[in-house]
Amino acid sequence: MKPLLWFVMIAALAANIYASASVDDSATQIWVNVTSGVVFLASATTLFTLRRRT
Repeated sequence: MKPLLWFVMIAALAANIYASASVDDSATQIWVNVTSGVVFLASATTLFTLRRRT
């Protein structure tokens, strides 16, 4: 599960960078940035809660 979460988090980051760099329509850019940001934060939070505590 952790590798999938890492993949989703990196894909969300890449989508955010892509939208910031190449999307011209401001409404579409805002929608993609907000969506990818929420996915990124959700993945990071889940990875944090699943970390191994020693």
